[in-house]
Amino acid sequence: MENVKIMIVDDEPDILSMLQLYFERNKYNVVITHHGENAVKKAIQSPPDLIILDIVLPDIDGYEVCNRLRQNLRTKYIPIIFLSQKNNRKDKLQGLELGADDYITKPFDIEELLLRVQNALKRGERESYTDAQSRLPSTRIIEECLRDIIKKEGWSFLDIHINQFQPFREKYGFLAATDVLRFIAMLLNEISNQFGTAEDFVGHAGGENFVMVTQEANNARVVDELKKRFNEEILTHYNFTDRDQGFVLLPQDGGEEQHALMTLSIGSVAPSQYRFSDIREITEIAAEERKKQG
Repeated sequence: MENVKIMIVDDEPDILSMLQLYFERNKYNVVITHHGENAVKKAIQSPPDLIILDIVLPDIDGYEVCNRLRQNLRTKYIPIIFLSQKNNRKDKLQGLELGADDYITKPFDIEELLLRVQNALKRGERESYTDAQSRLPSTRIIEECLRDIIKKEGWSFLDIHINQFQPFREKYGFLAATDVLRFIAMLLNEISNQFGTAEDFVGHAGGENFVMVTQEANNARVVDELKKRFNEEILTHYNFTDRDQGFVLLPQDGGEEQHALMTLSIGSVAPSQYRFSDIREITEIAAEERKKQG
């Protein structure tokens, strides 16, 4: 599956190499690591779409990795499949109780593992955990995030909209539009890693609408950097003619109509500005702030 990233965590080099080769042949992007601490760090910095996780690791065990990831807003939704030599009932129950999606014992059938990976990914999309195009957390996880932060102080919620996305999709097509959604998903994660903390959150609310939760102290830098990098890097998604003239032309009433190139509008709210009694107030006020930008 192209553009789907899986992380494989195992301390056996032969198994890591075999799984990496097999999944890359099946068009997955694969990240590997031998250590649990490194797996937690990598998953938070750049969340994969799924994790295949051994239990016996040289530092912290797979149970602790799973537990930490389930406690973090950025990673709590990621499907986790345990792959372990531990095959008694107690071990399986412990893994599932921690929130793992599946448990497979070694030795294993690699084709069966592939099917279980595919099923776990489809289940996540079906249950609104992730957006099929951007691979970011979608509505259900965003709502969980909002219910968590509304009880806290010091955060900032960003409502992010891609202006002129629809004209771009009309001219360049569905695949090019999907590339734009994946580009901004990557950009949001990179900015979050650069200026935020491990508790920051990035999600896809649907269509051309995204959200980010960061620390209020970082808000201005995050917004400025997002707009700056988007304006610079979005140009690569246009052909030379449209980049040069600064707009796209679409048929309109027998003639042609100009549409500006894509930009970002960002509205932000924080508990220091408002007192929220419901998560809908957070999203509604942030959307109002964004719309003031035009």
